[in-house]
Amino acid sequence: MINENLTVNKYFTEVVSDMTENEISYQIRGAIFKVYNELGPGLLESVYETVLSYELRNLCLDVKNQVGIPMKYADIKFDCGFRLDILVNEKVIIEIKSVESLCDVHHKQLLTYLKLTGIKLGLLINFNTASIANSIIRIVNNL
Repeated sequence: MINENLTVNKYFTEVVSDMTENEISYQIRGAIFKVYNELGPGLLESVYETVLSYELRNLCLDVKNQVGIPMKYADIKFDCGFRLDILVNEKVIIEIKSVESLCDVHHKQLLTYLKLTGIKLGLLINFNTASIANSIIRIVNNL
């Protein structure tokens, strides 16, 4: 019985790691809707990040929180210039907001993260909204 479970877990790990950005995005969207329907709008970004990460891990996705991105300026390398809210399967960046409304700077921030990391897909989410369906923004970098 234990060996069967290990085989199943290994299978799911391999399947999850082979997922495309669009397949991962589909899973993420489902988790976002679940979190929003349970918690609603108006909480801190850190709450949504924690709960969304929990839901994504339950889907057997590889989730990393507050990932530092190094940057270089004038020949000086900074080990942590920026922090990604959530990185999923090393393929999708999730930037979480809980604000009155998204601004251009929020879109530009995520696009910069995509360019610095070479990752192709990012999701910008504003949980402080009456309709979460209209508050999940896909941003692509050469996808």
